[in-house]
Amino acid sequence: MLALAVAAALAFAPMTPMVSRRSFVAVPCVRMAEVAIAAADVKTLRQKTGAGMMDCKGALKECGGNMEAAADMLRSKGLAAAGKRADKATSEGIIEVYIHTGARLGVMVEVNCETDFVAKRPEFAELAKAVAMQIAASPTVEFISVEDIPEEVREKERVAEMASEDLAGKNDEIKAKMVDGRLQKILKTKCLMEQPYIKDPSQTISDLVKSKISTLGENIQIRKFSRMELGN
Repeated sequence: MLALAVAAALAFAPMTPMVSRRSFVAVPCVRMAEVAIAAADVKTLRQKTGAGMMDCKGALKECGGNMEAAADMLRSKGLAAAGKRADKATSEGIIEVYIHTGARLGVMVEVNCETDFVAKRPEFAELAKAVAMQIAASPTVEFISVEDIPEEVREKERVAEMASEDLAGKNDEIKAKMVDGRLQKILKTKCLMEQPYIKDPSQTISDLVKSKISTLGENIQIRKFSRMELGN
């Protein structure tokens, strides 16, 4: 009888909540509500950087909707991707031709990639067209990169700067430093990859190409170009 009484008492006693081991596991901080990302902002960032739609949306979310910060993030990713693929052979590609309104100015440029598959992508064609238009708008450009400039061209510019009137009377050390600084600026005006992109001056053509490397997943090289102007 005593055993039955004890059992009955236990049956009707208030239940003590069971404490599981999971109750002692550290609970992560509750995430703040995500910033709503407008489709128009994603589109703007995509046009600005050339990155994929999902990449742009993800970057905007991570940066709290800050367009400039998101663009910087995507560009840094593009630089990393470009670095990884820099040694890949580029034997495919397309030749893009751009004739400016009035047919007095024309550009032909060869842009290379790794595979025929990427060469047929519309994003690659858009890049080639953008590069051709950039060359048309850049009359001072003669070379693709600073590394392509021959030593005789560098020396000619150096001699011309050394003879500048505003440097007369300065000691050789100061003069050499000033000339070196000026020379770097002059050489950049001659190089396609150093030019501010005409559709987005906040990035250079080098940045544009690297963003496409990130988007398309292949090494991309501007091989050669020719700029022709009627009468010149």
